[in-house]
Formats: sequence, C-alpha cells, structure tokens
Amino acid sequence: MSLAAVLLAMAMLLTGGRVRTAGAPVAVAPPDPPAGDGDDPLAVASALDVFAACLSSGMAVAGAARATAPFAPQALADVLGRAADLLALGADPETVWTTADAAGDPRVESLCRLARRSASSGTALAQAVSDLADQSRRDAADSARAAAERASVLIAGPLGVCYLPAFVCLGIVPVVVGLAGDVLQSGVW
Repeated sequence: MSLAAVLLAMAMLLTGGRVRTAGAPVAVAPPDPPAGDGDDPLAVASALDVFAACLSSGMAVAGAARATAPFAPQALADVLGRAADLLALGADPETVWTTADAAGDPRVESLCRLARRSASSGTALAQAVSDLADQSRRDAADSARAAAERASVLIAGPLGVCYLPAFVCLGIVPVVVGLAGDVLQSGVW
C-alpha cells in the first residue's frame, strides 16, 4: 500500500468517515431541536438575535422570519413561520402579528406587539427585537439566580438539622458541664 492510501485510511478512521472535499457545496440543515427547548429563554434570545441580525442586514420581515424559524424554539418558530407565510402572501402586517398572538409565551407576545407597533408606526424593528433578546437574557439570568437562591435555602435546612445538634452536643454541652463542675466544686450553691 502506498503512503497516501494509509493516510487516507487513518483519516477515515479518525473522522468516522466524514470527509469533506475542498470546493464541494455543503448544505446547512437546521439542527434538531432538543427536547423541551420551549422552556429555554436563551434559545428564544438567540433566535431573536438571529431575527434582529437578519433585519439589520436589510432583509424584509417575511424573509427574516422565514430564515429564523427553523432555528427557533417551537412556539417562536410557529409564529415566525406563520408570519412569514402571511406576509409573503401580502397580508396586512398588523393583522399578521395580531393573529400570531395566541402563542402563550410572553416573549413571543412581546415580539408580536413590537412587530405590530413597527408596522403601524414605521419604526425600525431590528433594534427593538435586539433589545427584546437582551431582556430575555436578563430575565433568564434573574430566574437562574432566584433558583440558585431557592436551592441554597433548601440545602441549608437539612444541614442545620444535622449540624445544629452536633454543635450543641460537641460544643455547648462540654462547656456547660465544665462550668457546672467548677461551680459545684466551689460551693457557691
């Protein structure tokens, strides 16, 4: 065997058979959404960042929504996909974002409210969506901090139940017994 064949076989073994040739087009498929990603506020924030980046680059709202929908959590993806379809068909933006309000997620409802306001007033939607993504990240950080504080309180209870009797038995009782012995021997009583 030649050296090139040995190196090619080693590369195939190391990469698991995934070899990419130079210049070959590579199709990008949307990732499979993880289970339960609808509850992840950081996934919503990143999807909103993608939407804002598409809008900032000059894409139309329908195109930006269509580009963002495959990568967004399910509730947001449904709203963006529906909005993209209706906007592409020429529906009134005010109506499109009003009918999409039934998602139940407050971040999605905020996006719909921002899009309606942008459609009626003509304000730029990209900066507002970016601000909404930042707010979603801040809310996620606050929620994580609150959960950590709740966990610390829940952990302190059992530790107190375990260590308080030990502290009393090993720290306070010997001191009290020692002082009581000294007081009883001195004849003060």
